[in-house]
Amino acid sequence: MSCDFLSLAQPGVQKLSPYVPGKPVDELARELDLDPASIVKLASNENPLGPSPKALEAIRAELAELTRYPDGNGFELKSRLAERYSVQADQVTLGNGSNDILELVARAYLAPGLNAVFSAHAFAVYPIATQAVGAQGKVVPAQDYGHDLEAMLAAIDGNTRVVFIANPNNPTGTWFGPQALSDFLARVPQNVLVVLDEAYIEYAEGSELPDGLDYLAQHANLLVSRTFSKAYGLAALRVGYAISSAQIADVLNRVRQPFNVNSLALAAACAALEDIDYLARSRQVNDAGMAQLEAGCRALGLRWIPSKGNFLCIDFARDTTAINQALLRAGVIVRPVAGYGMPDYLRVSIGLPEENARFLAVLAQVLSA
Repeated sequence: MSCDFLSLAQPGVQKLSPYVPGKPVDELARELDLDPASIVKLASNENPLGPSPKALEAIRAELAELTRYPDGNGFELKSRLAERYSVQADQVTLGNGSNDILELVARAYLAPGLNAVFSAHAFAVYPIATQAVGAQGKVVPAQDYGHDLEAMLAAIDGNTRVVFIANPNNPTGTWFGPQALSDFLARVPQNVLVVLDEAYIEYAEGSELPDGLDYLAQHANLLVSRTFSKAYGLAALRVGYAISSAQIADVLNRVRQPFNVNSLALAAACAALEDIDYLARSRQVNDAGMAQLEAGCRALGLRWIPSKGNFLCIDFARDTTAINQALLRAGVIVRPVAGYGMPDYLRVSIGLPEENARFLAVLAQVLSA
């Protein structure tokens, strides 16, 4: 008689469902016998430009050293991040993507009997990381699909150790301004760690979004999490980072896996960080693509949630299962967000102009069928 290993897992793990990423191009090609080259993927908020040429050059230079373990401390990347953002290197924690940072926070600060506060329609990893360590997730209803910071403050209790907030938020693209963040941080108890997830912050310009790093000196309980997966175009290499107080960084490094960021990722991230032209181009393509999708939705009579990310959440005012399946049959991959409590929406990543046009053309055919 075989053993039921699900029943032996931690209670929080038993209740989890695996994270479902955007469907890969090759998977759709196999399922529907499509030519992979004919498929447009706008499902995973990836940078459509491809990686920075400087990052590719750095990767090629590093290939001869693949028999060596990476620098476990990530000295060079930490040093460059510290210089770029005017912090000390011991304030930087490197992660295998910013997801890794969220997991480190949960492992270090959450446990059974404790809780984390986060918003409805927020990134799926917040509840996964929380529940996996046996802690309670306190989900606060959203306000216009964005963070209700006042309600999140009210949800904090004596057992709260972490608050996860994202600005801009994924999958909705919603955001809050500098004054809202300042007021929120001023009222959070000092023994509660605020994790400010800024995975999409590089797409924002000017003063419309606060820069979380500007608040670190005044708030010792703040951790800012960022990634090289989006605007820097290194999603496949999985490299992210957190900037916090040196004490919090020291705690996270106690649970961080050795060599959690590989050598190619470290080299590419250092190079990408210095490629200012590439980052500017990423912003330009995103701004133009956002305007293109918004105009297309307007022409089709569709509403959307205003976004400061590299994606748009489109409201179809009905369950989107059939619409999504029709798009897939036509070789266009977007992201259903029913798992985020938004069955009437599809999230569409910003692509190149021709990719955006292909999506809009196919969508028009699907909606008129």
